[in-house]
Amino acid sequence: MYRMDARVRYSEVDEKRRIKLISILDYFQDCCTFQSEDVGGGIGFLQEMQRAWLLASWQIVIREYPKLGEKIQVCTMPYDFKGLYGFRNMLLENEAGEVLAYANSNWIFVDTLTGKPARIPKEVAEAYELDEPYPMERAPRKIRVPEHLVEKREIPVHRFCIDTNHHVNNGKYVLIAEEFLPADFKVGELRVEYRKAAMLGDILYPLVEELEDKVTVVLADQEKNPYAIIEFFRRKSI
Repeated sequence: MYRMDARVRYSEVDEKRRIKLISILDYFQDCCTFQSEDVGGGIGFLQEMQRAWLLASWQIVIREYPKLGEKIQVCTMPYDFKGLYGFRNMLLENEAGEVLAYANSNWIFVDTLTGKPARIPKEVAEAYELDEPYPMERAPRKIRVPEHLVEKREIPVHRFCIDTNHHVNNGKYVLIAEEFLPADFKVGELRVEYRKAAMLGDILYPLVEELEDKVTVVLADQEKNPYAIIEFFRRKSI
């Protein structure tokens, strides 16, 4: 298990001084990135290979949102590699070691020249020490697109959304989709499936289904083909 110490910063909290959902996502992504850098499989190494890890899907369950100034520890545990895919769990713990949030994620290894999936080389997989999967109820990678969706105003992709892969960063899709949540909706679980990468200058066409305990947001192209499908599940107790 790879661990990273942190403290909840003012820039990461909402008006109630609790960490934002997007900040949890950022911590999980950063922890995965730092582990890859530390084992020699980071961004520079992959760029030389003309390869990249792209997030295919993740499921995040939040038990408690830590407060401003709280000391936290972020953990990541790769637990399997199969063909084109790598699988990771992530944890967010408080200072006492209690799990505040946990996640399962599926990553796909991609040839950056062709944009197509590529088999994971043995030396890449063997750079990571595998852990046992975290004991959680894992949701399927695929998310069904609801039938009854309401179209919202389109959103252009701006430069602040773009990461080192020249795509919209994984967390930015969620940040955009959060704007369609009711004001009193506190997220207890998040699922995201990434279908294709949006780039600078693309237009996102949001399609939304709002239920009592779940909101689904599809960020699609003009033909309604999804870039990402995001499911927010309401937290049962706040």
